[in-house]
Amino acid sequence: MSDATQAAESVRWAVSRLSSRLRAEQPGEDRSLGRLAASVLANLRHSGPLTVSALAAIEGLQPQSLTRVLNALEAEGRVARRPDEHDRRAQRIVLTEAGHAALRGHVRDGNRWLARAMDEALTPAEQEIVRVAAGLLLQVAGHNAGDERGSGAAPPL
Repeated sequence: MSDATQAAESVRWAVSRLSSRLRAEQPGEDRSLGRLAASVLANLRHSGPLTVSALAAIEGLQPQSLTRVLNALEAEGRVARRPDEHDRRAQRIVLTEAGHAALRGHVRDGNRWLARAMDEALTPAEQEIVRVAAGLLLQVAGHNAGDERGSGAAPPL
């Protein structure tokens, strides 16, 4: 196994484990947001109203795969559907104030847990290494981001 493959395996495992812990530690104010729901809300916050097709492309999914999560977010008042200004046949998904609040709570809870865990588990020097590594991981995540698989989650709030 090459050094790059070993590094990739280690990073993938660490990111997966951290992602699982973040999901477990950020229940939010009222109802928990799943990974996809949180990502949809974050993308709407950062990109503005989007069509279902545009959201699906960002997430690397088929539009039909978003139906359940969008319906749930709409039922919870976190998103609304509005007619597209240029194409009345199309709809845009709009983030509501309840969606903003849910996303803020979701991110706040995750950040609170992560900051506490890093403070308790890492020295200040190790925390700086993690900060630098986070920037490098973002660089890797952005590599060839213009391809057809979508760009994934939106940038931080």
